[in-house]
Amino acid sequence: MVWVGDLTLALFLGLLGALGAWELYRLARADGIEAIDVLGIPIAAAIPLYAVLDRMGIIQGPAALAAVVFLAVAGAALWARGVGGRPLESIAVTAFGAVYASGMLTFAYLLRHHRFVVTPASGTVLVLYPVLLTWVSDTGAYFSGRAFGKTKLMPAVSPGKTRAGAVGALVVTLVLSMVYNSFVLRPVAQLALAPWTAAIFGLVISAVGQVGDLVESMFKREAGVKDSSRILPGHGGILDRLDSLYFVLPVAYLILTRLLIPAPT
Repeated sequence: MVWVGDLTLALFLGLLGALGAWELYRLARADGIEAIDVLGIPIAAAIPLYAVLDRMGIIQGPAALAAVVFLAVAGAALWARGVGGRPLESIAVTAFGAVYASGMLTFAYLLRHHRFVVTPASGTVLVLYPVLLTWVSDTGAYFSGRAFGKTKLMPAVSPGKTRAGAVGALVVTLVLSMVYNSFVLRPVAQLALAPWTAAIFGLVISAVGQVGDLVESMFKREAGVKDSSRILPGHGGILDRLDSLYFVLPVAYLILTRLLIPAPT
């Protein structure tokens, strides 16, 4: 999907966003908050498609459009929830669910079509940079935690995570970031970060990804559930699989957009 890009990638991200929003609304419902699913889920599905239209110059003014959509959700709460339906919470969860589950994923599309990207290969390796770092961070945390972990990181939120695991994740992600920058990003995409910047990028991505993981765990603890859903047998739900990436992708886009430079080989 990343290699093909354009509308295909946007539709795929929209599907993941819609499913993630549906799961988040289920978590809220378990806590007694009724989101306006009939609006929130379509909005989540449409956010990546809007990025396509904005890139093509068909629709502009993202801030104004976002404001109008938000006001539409607020207006719909008059009839869908009323005074007794906890409208403030309903509106807040509906808007947050769409932005969290889909808006954050849209940054994968923006990375794929970064202004420096000229080939499918370069766009693909640019998107995979933060994604692979996130996966390696999770793996490093798991094995470091099992080998050295005793002190819990945040036991009330995620009992299995340890401080040793968090540190191990930072170290392995830093190393992989420098390797990927030099031996994948530079030769394939002819793009690169400065070596010290690549090291810092790895640390930031690992730290942000771990926060994203903990935040999603916090949502599940509040709702009193183990998994966000059972869409993926044996793995939980979309939120469980993408929790770190919701935080990683926008941060990666911000850093790479400002610090990435062409690096001909």
